[in-house]
Amino acid sequence: MKGNIFQHFVDAIHDPSAHFIETATGKHYSYTDVFALSGRIANALVAAGVKPDDRVAAQVEKSVAALALYLAVVRCGAVFNPLNTAYTDTEIAYFIGDAKPAVLVCDPKRVAGLGPIASANGARILTLDADGAGTLIQSADLQPTAFDSVQRHPDDLAAILYTSGTTGRSKGAMLSHDNLLSNAKSLVTAWRFTSADVLIHALPTYHTHGLFVATNTVMLSGASMIYLPKFDADQVLQLLPRATTLMGVPTFYTRLLDHPKLDQQAVCTIRLFISGSAPLLAETHHEWMKRTGTAILERYGMTETNMNTSNPYEGDRIAGTVGFALPNVEVRIANPETGALLPQGEIGVIEVKGPNVFKGYWQMPEKTAEEFRADGFFITGDLGKIDERGYVHIVGRAKDL
Repeated sequence: MKGNIFQHFVDAIHDPSAHFIETATGKHYSYTDVFALSGRIANALVAAGVKPDDRVAAQVEKSVAALALYLAVVRCGAVFNPLNTAYTDTEIAYFIGDAKPAVLVCDPKRVAGLGPIASANGARILTLDADGAGTLIQSADLQPTAFDSVQRHPDDLAAILYTSGTTGRSKGAMLSHDNLLSNAKSLVTAWRFTSADVLIHALPTYHTHGLFVATNTVMLSGASMIYLPKFDADQVLQLLPRATTLMGVPTFYTRLLDHPKLDQQAVCTIRLFISGSAPLLAETHHEWMKRTGTAILERYGMTETNMNTSNPYEGDRIAGTVGFALPNVEVRIANPETGALLPQGEIGVIEVKGPNVFKGYWQMPEKTAEEFRADGFFITGDLGKIDERGYVHIVGRAKDL
């Protein structure tokens, strides 16, 4: 069964020599280049002892090589575990102790602190810096580019992403190949991505937004990216005429609104501005529309579910809402205490069901059971309502009650 998401990326690229990534320094990579690098890294991981279902943890800076590492991990049937670059050694110790990865990839500057942690948990340590150099690449350079991707069942794990842990210790959300693939397919359709698109990618790649929403959608449509290490308003404004889309968080848009050069001419090539990861203020939405003549598309997702809803590509993008359920996703509002469904317009906990919803929390069966209803709906913990037009509104967290 062709369940490995990497094979779906390969099948989606009609011309592998097509442009895929341009870096901030102006270096260009084709799909062939990146897939070949991922093949070398996959061979290097296998040589380091990585087997199907093993975890590979990575606390690395954003780079083309880091993206190739993600692809390499899923190619060899292992489970990718990206970690926030701001985590301290003590915080990393928890994640490594919990996930028990076969390999930890980190910046060379972190080896002194993380080496003993990896060793204590039976993980081999390899390095990768922001320039795409390190012992991982040294090993990969000795390997062939050819690698037969390991066959996976759609329900096999592709990634474990840890939640923020705002209500207790961080939980590892287990995401399958089909969780990621089904959601990327929905986003390509909902947001009309094609091989002609050029995305400005200025997000970090250790969470679902920058890693899965952005890169998976691009690869599944054969589009390309301008791959920036971080968001800089001056740089993004200079690049807008060469792009067609931008995915960002609300602060991207407030910073751009603070820029004197933002006007309708500056955004004339952009067909879609997308915002997520935090609520977009209605004030920002309205000011953006006034300055640029375009409406930001706000959507709603979370680590455990990828994307759930989106404002429409065609139709009203209403400030303060996150639109409608994506294809094959069900969204409902329930009483947080009893689980009883609530009438239209009433505020309750948002519950979702669909192929995008994760398989549960890593090594937490009881916690997983608590977060699902008997009919399979996941209890998000977000408070919201669905208005008379069917738009979903998010108003807070259930703990706020």
